[in-house]
Amino acid sequence: MESKMVSKTSKEDKRPERHVLKCHKCGGTSHLVNTCTKKTKINEAQVIEEVQCTEAKEESDLDSAVSEDTPVEDYPIERISAFFEDTKMFKTKPARGKGYTAGASCITLILLDDIEAKVNLDTGAFSTCVGKDYPQAILPGWKNHLLPIEGLQFDSSSNNMYPLGILDTNLVFPHPAGSVRMKTEISIMDNCTSQHIILQNYYLNIYGIDINDHKDRYFTIGENKIQEFSFSNMPKQISIAFS
Repeated sequence: MESKMVSKTSKEDKRPERHVLKCHKCGGTSHLVNTCTKKTKINEAQVIEEVQCTEAKEESDLDSAVSEDTPVEDYPIERISAFFEDTKMFKTKPARGKGYTAGASCITLILLDDIEAKVNLDTGAFSTCVGKDYPQAILPGWKNHLLPIEGLQFDSSSNNMYPLGILDTNLVFPHPAGSVRMKTEISIMDNCTSQHIILQNYYLNIYGIDINDHKDRYFTIGENKIQEFSFSNMPKQISIAFS
């Protein structure tokens, strides 16, 4: 009886211990690193987050593209009248009731066939014209150089104007750094009373005349925006060096 008990105990001592699986990634048991579910879950979370960020960026880019391609809606004036700001004044405000007298003209002195003349840079003028009395005072022989004009009707803001002909001439804008010569055609009007040449917006456009009305008023001609022409009176005698 005793011998049987000893034999059974010795068999239990010889039985090998059970191996326990342990994951070195998360420290958990019953699985190994290559089958760790926590690692898989982390990767899935990162992928989901990246996908969400990508989708959000695509939606933002799409919204931006739509806003750029979508034309601006024309709102009625009553809907946008509440959005405004007072304009900044660059000069002292005139006294109340005197604002209509504070304007400045765009008349400057030029040379017309080496004779001093006045010209108005009129951005709203349709035709370059002058009354017959003004060229008579500065160019006594102007009638001998007129080109015929037919089939055209001229209107001013108050009445009809009757052309006598066209004077093909050069206007010279004097400047100490280099004067500018401009080929023009001037319509001589029979019933126009202006005492200066009105230069139409067509010539302002093709010759690139830009008028600066901020603070110090001046104008430029052509691509040279550094050379400024003044609206103040120029000296009568000036050396002409064409640019």
